[in-house]
Amino acid sequence: MPLSAYDLTGRSAFVTGAAGGIGRATAVLLAEAGATVHCADRDAAGLHGTRALIDAQGGTARIHPLDVTDRHALRAAVESAGPLHVMAAIAGVMHTSTVLETTDADFDRVFAINFKGVLYAGQQAARSMITHGVAGSIVTMASGAVDAASPGLLCYGVAKAAVVQLTRTLAAELGPHGIRVNAVAPGWVRTPMTQRHEADRQRRIEAGMVRLSPLGRVGEPEDIAHTVLHLASDASCFTTGQILRPNGGVAMPW
Repeated sequence: MPLSAYDLTGRSAFVTGAAGGIGRATAVLLAEAGATVHCADRDAAGLHGTRALIDAQGGTARIHPLDVTDRHALRAAVESAGPLHVMAAIAGVMHTSTVLETTDADFDRVFAINFKGVLYAGQQAARSMITHGVAGSIVTMASGAVDAASPGLLCYGVAKAAVVQLTRTLAAELGPHGIRVNAVAPGWVRTPMTQRHEADRQRRIEAGMVRLSPLGRVGEPEDIAHTVLHLASDASCFTTGQILRPNGGVAMPW
């Protein structure tokens, strides 16, 4: 496959969660590959920061301050993007509580953002692609939490497992339209979402992840962004319904 397979020049991409972390890194990389990138997030200030990074490298970005749980706002933003070639549904939150501590409010909030937000993004992207006859790519964000029981991450793990099943269902339904749908399930990545502990505990957590990884390090947002680019591009033109796991080898499921 030639390197030109990664060229997204002339294509339109939509990235949710683009104000920081993996979403920002993905938006910047897709723009570097030539796409016009539509950046969505409820953090308007963060979106302006992402657009500044894209502008600085000569790319093109549009920003859409919105909440991914607002189906109507997301639909309007996607429609404004014109014919869509790539959807990267990355927006998400992490919540920590044991099974016995978890409340309805905890579960509803995490599920709304981590699952419904991905569902809505996938629906709107599919409508755009089908309407405009685009054989596009939808990339969802799962997690390494789908491969093992993670104490304290009930809401997060359940929502991400639902994203995996959503991805497979979308792939099966949209394949006849030429639309590919795949999930990325990262391991531990150094992002604002994971850097929420006090310094000593943070160091212990990351040291534990480093020991588990054959590569001897934790992930960076750019590591995951490159996986998204692969799935978004023609380089993965025969890949759909799959879960790619950029996790440093921490988990190696069949």
